[in-house]
Amino acid sequence: MSEPAGASPSSPRHRERAAAAWAAEALGLQQVDLRPVSGDASFRRYFRLQAAGRSLILMDAPPEREDSRPFIDIDARLRAAGLLAPAILRFDLEKGFGLLEDFGDTLYRDVLDEQSADDLFPGLFDVLHGLATRVVTDGLPEYDPQLLQTELDLFADWYLQRHRQRPLAGDERLLWVEVCELLIESARRQPQVFVHKDFHSCNLLQTPAGPGLIDFQDGVRGPLSYDFASLLWDRYLPWPRDRLEQWMLEIRPHIAPGIVAAEWIRCCDWMGLQRNLKIAGIFARLHYRDQKVGYLEMIPRFYGYLLDVLRRYPQFNDFLRLLEQPECAP
Repeated sequence: MSEPAGASPSSPRHRERAAAAWAAEALGLQQVDLRPVSGDASFRRYFRLQAAGRSLILMDAPPEREDSRPFIDIDARLRAAGLLAPAILRFDLEKGFGLLEDFGDTLYRDVLDEQSADDLFPGLFDVLHGLATRVVTDGLPEYDPQLLQTELDLFADWYLQRHRQRPLAGDERLLWVEVCELLIESARRQPQVFVHKDFHSCNLLQTPAGPGLIDFQDGVRGPLSYDFASLLWDRYLPWPRDRLEQWMLEIRPHIAPGIVAAEWIRCCDWMGLQRNLKIAGIFARLHYRDQKVGYLEMIPRFYGYLLDVLRRYPQFNDFLRLLEQPECAP
């Protein structure tokens, strides 16, 4: 099919053709056939191709939309730490095209369940230990109070105000400030380590060499419990509370030996609150601003996570009552 007259050079179809031509030239081939693999909540797209009997991934990251330098930088940090991030065969930052090692299609989302979790989680805990102890964080952005607050405000601005049409008013604004201060203080009191920022079952691939890491380009230096909380409160895999606390206690000697058990559980819970408030806001923004489909339907699960944890801490009783109001609930 020919390109529509006047099509933009940045249109998806035009970029796919340009990506195929770039990959063929990079690999010394006359042509390559691209097969879509997946997209994500960003403007990146991924394709699979075959070259000399080997499967590769082509990343399409339009440079006017996506800065791929952090991806390249963090990929090198992860690999230097002995973690399984994809080898980058070639990357053209000007064009926004990259050729990457192919980790296959077996997401942890598809293999983790009630029966397999106890076999698979120890390997993921090993990865979390490596992220926290071996990845060099020099020069990375800080997960500082301003960034934590900006993320929290997504909930008030995009979920409550835009999606539920329920803006905070009067004393509710003061309550929101108090909640944010508690969560930010808790995050900043923790040891600050490398944070993947999206460590969950859709960004982990099961490979013969171990768990493969993807979608790490937003990595920062931040709270120790963040990636662990991302794994526990997953978009597809809800776990019972006793299982969550079991895993919190299992991983503590490995990544948080200096934090007593009860405090570690609280750190994880409160970090999960910060992340899940942010996620509800991000999913609303993806729907209304970016016209991404399928995200509003996932908000109720994260809202349920919020209510479950808020009920466990009397510090949040007033905020819990607010979120339990019918006009606030999904």
